[in-house]
Amino acid sequence: MRLLFKKLRENAVIPKYQTEYSAGLDLCACVDGEISIPAGETVKVPTGLAAELEGEKNAVLLIYARSSLATKLGLAPANCVGVVDWDYRGELIVALHNASADDRVIQNGDRIAQLVVTPIYRPEVCESDELSDTARGAGGFGSTGKR
Repeated sequence: MRLLFKKLRENAVIPKYQTEYSAGLDLCACVDGEISIPAGETVKVPTGLAAELEGEKNAVLLIYARSSLATKLGLAPANCVGVVDWDYRGELIVALHNASADDRVIQNGDRIAQLVVTPIYRPEVCESDELSDTARGAGGFGSTGKR
């Protein structure tokens, strides 16, 4: 499998793995100068890239937060995880939300998110009048205990 990137702007940065065992590829901002993200606001940050998983239709690209941005600056993708479907060929854009009390600035080339290739399963979708019983049943939030 190959992950192809098309530069949509000259100053776009082709992602790379930062270490031998990195799961994600760092996505960089592709902006003219800088973008300000006011406290409590969300701004769409372009990457200047389009992508294709060549020939692999049972995988998806997922956009996750970079731990350093989230923990140190309060910046993370507004949708928590961005899903890039196999057939999408448009620009990869990261909607960054600033959860901090301070305005933040993103410069051109800043690493803003990470891209992870993940296998997917597409089961047959069926309506059913009954579901099988389990020990948990319909127990939801907190039903399995705290410790």
